Amino acid sequence: MANQADTLPDVAARSEQRHIRLVPSKGWIHINFRELVEFRELLYFLTWRDVKVRYKQTALGATWAVLQPFLQMVVFSIFFGRLAGLDSEGFPYPIFNYAALLPWNYFSYAVSTGSNSLVANANMITKVYFPRLIVPLSGVFSGLVDFAVSFIVLIGMMIFYGITPTAAVFFLPLFILLAMVTATGVSLWFSAMNVAYRDVRYVLPFIVNLWMYATPVIYSSSELPQPWRTLYGINPMAGVVEGFRWALLGTDPTGPMIWVSVAVALLLLVSGLYYFHRTEKTFADVI
Repeated sequence: MANQADTLPDVAARSEQRHIRLVPSKGWIHINFRELVEFRELLYFLTWRDVKVRYKQTALGATWAVLQPFLQMVVFSIFFGRLAGLDSEGFPYPIFNYAALLPWNYFSYAVSTGSNSLVANANMITKVYFPRLIVPLSGVFSGLVDFAVSFIVLIGMMIFYGITPTAAVFFLPLFILLAMVTATGVSLWFSAMNVAYRDVRYVLPFIVNLWMYATPVIYSSSELPQPWRTLYGINPMAGVVEGFRWALLGTDPTGPMIWVSVAVALLLLVSGLYYFHRTEKTFADVI
């Protein structure tokens, strides 16, 4: 029986109180997409924060998004295009190289930002609950801003060289999506590992630099004979880079290699989700 001093509204209010208990999700890979949608504003905030922080207190601001790939293209064109004379499949080497640098620089930035995102947001992770998956995803999405700015320069270069894109250009969004899937899978692996092993932050730059030379950014995969060219797709970024060139410039199509890259990218994503899901319950304690 309720205390006589309590009014009927007080008793009714206490009876309607809800208690929410947060427990680790069960299952092999459990992704609550509804929860991700509910926290979409947080994803937007973290993504836009990464963009603003990157160029905060810089004299050139977002111009760095253009200067970085452009200066890389100039250096590679001098040493690899002119001095080394690498094959560019009949296209001017600067635009051949720049078309590859766009997806690669996006991947490099997304992996670097996403892999360090959990440690960088340690204070927020230990104080409030939200889907942890949002944190590395914000790094993947924030890189799209620089990609869009740099893409404008590529359009100008295509006009300068008089190159008209073929009908394959309509497949370009699919290769952007493939780059995002690859970056997400790699970021999930390294971000979760970085919580337990801080060595990851020191090893990651070396891995990314080595990965670039294992990707046909400064050269063409057409120099590889079959079946090695198809097996080259085990590196998912090889399929992304060659797919970009094919969609924009009309280079030699590399269908089998791209399909291998798609399969490997999906494997990276699924395995990354599994590892992230298995370890996220300890993030707040270990970080």
